[in-house]
Amino acid sequence: MNEIASRLAAVRAAMTKTGLDALIVPRADEYLGEYVPAHNERLRWISGFTGSAGEAIICAETAAIFVDGRYTIQVQQQVPGDLFEYRHILEDPPPNFLRETLNSGARVGIDTRLHSHAFFDRVHAQLEDAGMQLVEMDDNPIDSNWQNRPFPEPVLATLMAEEFTGEHSLHKRTRIGKIISDAGADAALITQLDSIAWLLNIRGADVPHLPVVLGTALLDKAGQMTFFTDPRKIPNDFSAHVGDGVIIREESEFTASLSALGEKSKRILADSAAVNAFSVLRCQDAGCHMVFDKDPVLLPKATKNPVELNGMRVCHVRDGASVSRYLAWIEREVAAGRFHDEAALADKLEALRREHHLLHDLSFDTISAAGANGAMCHYNHVNGTPATLSRDSLYLVDSGGQYSDGTTDITRTVAIGTPTDEHRKMFTLVLKGHIALATAVFPNGTTGVQLDVLARQYLWQEGLDYDHGTGHGVGSNLSVHEGPQRIGKKFMPNNELLPGMVLSNEPGYYKEGAYGIRCENLMIVRSREDNMLSFETITFAPFDLNLVNPTLMTPAEISWLNQYHVEVWNRLSDDLKGQDADWLKSATSPIH
Repeated sequence: MNEIASRLAAVRAAMTKTGLDALIVPRADEYLGEYVPAHNERLRWISGFTGSAGEAIICAETAAIFVDGRYTIQVQQQVPGDLFEYRHILEDPPPNFLRETLNSGARVGIDTRLHSHAFFDRVHAQLEDAGMQLVEMDDNPIDSNWQNRPFPEPVLATLMAEEFTGEHSLHKRTRIGKIISDAGADAALITQLDSIAWLLNIRGADVPHLPVVLGTALLDKAGQMTFFTDPRKIPNDFSAHVGDGVIIREESEFTASLSALGEKSKRILADSAAVNAFSVLRCQDAGCHMVFDKDPVLLPKATKNPVELNGMRVCHVRDGASVSRYLAWIEREVAAGRFHDEAALADKLEALRREHHLLHDLSFDTISAAGANGAMCHYNHVNGTPATLSRDSLYLVDSGGQYSDGTTDITRTVAIGTPTDEHRKMFTLVLKGHIALATAVFPNGTTGVQLDVLARQYLWQEGLDYDHGTGHGVGSNLSVHEGPQRIGKKFMPNNELLPGMVLSNEPGYYKEGAYGIRCENLMIVRSREDNMLSFETITFAPFDLNLVNPTLMTPAEISWLNQYHVEVWNRLSDDLKGQDADWLKSATSPIH
């Protein structure tokens, strides 16, 4: 019996003992973030799937794993098809599988720490309509059967100076306290790790690529905050750094503190989509009055202040120089007949970034994808044998860094050797969409849904599309995927784009088994003198001119590309020397 089959058998035995007919296993941990530390990778442990989003359902005789369009290829490569059915999480959501598989009266187990309250409420109602019961488990059978589970060592938090944050913690907490009060609440559950880090002006190393400290917080309307975490991670000068009104407690004391709030009949604000169901249920059990509203930190964190925006601009110049040196190196290596594999390529790019002392980590695992692997949007070369570059193919590299002054995320697609006419056509269509979004002018109140078509229009005209969003929010030395701002074709209520928000612009095209193309820069939403909004592109590295077919572009698009490359040269040329500078000059030459 292989390892995954053995684990499934152990979990099913535990389910039988507690009378469960099914178990829901999400990718998320109790903090509901995109990135999960190794000791909380429950979905990976039970299925082998390493993607950043997904969910499994385990029943007595069958199991299914659900992913979105980014992972439809990857999941088939990693998860045994004889043990799990493959399902699309949006087109065929998990409750449908439960209704198909189970009979009325079935008991479905859920670890409420690992799901949002909104998810719990929705699935509870759906199963109740089908005559099933959603059961809150006291013990997670994955946790109880996970042998040799990693044990995290405490790492001291970093205190971020105002030269990087632009605002003192006490001022932030007071400002957010006013939002809590205006919502009619006495305190708020602050459970998003980046919200806590932003409030306290701290960063950590508890989660790969996300510079946060694990924990949960309560913030009252006066700005007083209790942070439940491992006290060993808190530096001695923390109190002086954050100012008055912050108490550190063990994370194990959190539930008791919720009970104390209930005894006082406090009104507790919670973001039903961001707070885990366990916290809300314990508040309700204790007698708290719940006020469901958005995380009060969400918009203030997303609409960055001038210091944060300047940091984002500066770090992107630094990062763009590293990426450009990398692209120049690839071109020289290919010309010399040296074709590296995806792992060596990713390592080289990381080494170039790490020459800068302000870099603390990558902002995500580098997507270094040669040839057909580029067709997997979130491909990771560490999940198998890294492929080697081959002549007359495409190479896609999506990467980023976490710097003291900001977060970067950039994708470039380059030709290895001579591209085909098809490569050039598809790249140019993607680039045209990128330019259309970058040059958009739009009124206040516009959402990302309304802008998404700009990036897809040229692919749609060819009967083509891509199965991912066009843009996501980006934090300032925080999450590379920050909400609520995003650009996509799926309906997102009330998430209007506001000045100071940072978003990616990343249309793409993916031909399964052949190649992938993506063009990604980051942009700041800015106000115009005519009371409209537009984007300021802050990522600087050349697009591969070998992949551009100017005959498919309008004069305005050609002008934008040439002007962009002039700016790339102006911003990066001082940091590139010798062969790298020569390459940059050629890579930013005008096209006609």
